[in-house]
Amino acid sequence: MKRIFTICFLMVATVSFSQTKEELQSLKSVKQDSINALQSEVNALQSQIDTFPGWHYGAFGTIGANLSGFDNWYAQETPNNSAGNITITVNPYAKLNRDTFFWYTNANINLSWVKFDDKDDPTDDDDYSQATDVFTITSLYGYKLSDKLAASGLAEYRTTLLNNFNDPGYLDLGVGITWTPISELVVVAHPLNYNFVFSNGSSDYESSLGAKIVADYNKAFGKLKVKSNLSLFQSYEDNNYSNWTWTNGLSYSIWKGIGLGFEFGLRGNRQEAYNYAISGGETTTLDDVDNDLQSYWTFGLSYGF
Repeated sequence: MKRIFTICFLMVATVSFSQTKEELQSLKSVKQDSINALQSEVNALQSQIDTFPGWHYGAFGTIGANLSGFDNWYAQETPNNSAGNITITVNPYAKLNRDTFFWYTNANINLSWVKFDDKDDPTDDDDYSQATDVFTITSLYGYKLSDKLAASGLAEYRTTLLNNFNDPGYLDLGVGITWTPISELVVVAHPLNYNFVFSNGSSDYESSLGAKIVADYNKAFGKLKVKSNLSLFQSYEDNNYSNWTWTNGLSYSIWKGIGLGFEFGLRGNRQEAYNYAISGGETTTLDDVDNDLQSYWTFGLSYGF
């Protein structure tokens, strides 16, 4: 009799637990639907805030660090060493939007340092060396001709910060038309643009008149932020003086603005390839130099605000 009672009790307890679990899952589903609805309302409000006339500020970036040290680790070629890699990227912006005009300013900064110190080699360099060095700032002013088109003027400056500042440095100044088909995308077409190139010493760079094309895209998909910028200069004087840079950044927020960030960039610049070649002692010409595709990428922790 006790055995039968025990079996019946276990069956009732199992059924009760199953019903309770189903009820909790059902309640969780209802709560999740409420959360999704509230998140949609929050996103809609944020979209209205982003398009509201006035100043808007923001930034997101990536910080990556990798440090290591070995003592008497005989399985490797250098058993006593210390190594490190530190990377910082920042993408700040400031935007002013009025009924008749707009003013957009943004920057891209990417800096990194690396070191490898062989403790058994007294002549080894134990300091951090510059690895990546990118600095770009762009300012765009537009007088609105319609909701989508504006007469505009653009100033864009590109150089390095840690090493060879302004050698070379590029300054684009031009006027033309800006098209904003959606609030997240800005397309600049300036047929009248002068590309000033600054350099020192034995560097051989040429400034020239040409056309400037810029496309800048910024969009937030929930916790994911996406930024892409293409800057292209086409010289009217010589195609060898043309150049382009395309940078892309992704940032995914995990907790209170902290998340994961990834950035990569591509560049084509024949004048830079030529000057790098002759500075290394190579005998070549601007027409014949190998203009390999330039690239960089960074992955690490990110922070947005």
